Amino acid sequence: MLGDEQKVQAVLENPDTAPIPEAERVLFRFLEKVNREAENIREEDVEAVKAAGWTDEAVYDAITVCALFNFYNRWADATGVREHPVEVYERSAERLSKGGYAAPPPAGGEKKTP
Repeated sequence: MLGDEQKVQAVLENPDTAPIPEAERVLFRFLEKVNREAENIREEDVEAVKAAGWTDEAVYDAITVCALFNFYNRWADATGVREHPVEVYERSAERLSKGGYAAPPPAGGEKKTP
């Protein structure tokens, strides 16, 4: 979906009708349940996601990212932290799409150890 704003918008509007693979649709349905009623997640829910082709690690990662975004959104709302300008998010998205969440190497090359 990276770079396809129409597809992202379609998923946000309704993942069940968005032009995405069924495996992604299953994952988005699961994450919707995680968002709205995490206390009702059952083994069958996880098994349905795995049956769609996702690994245990992928399910774990999806839950973790979902939970962290929920945490950060609530934290930002409660503390009054203001949003960054759109340009900041665009630069972050570009950096993440190229290097993931790993920290960039230190300036001047690798850090030397004694």
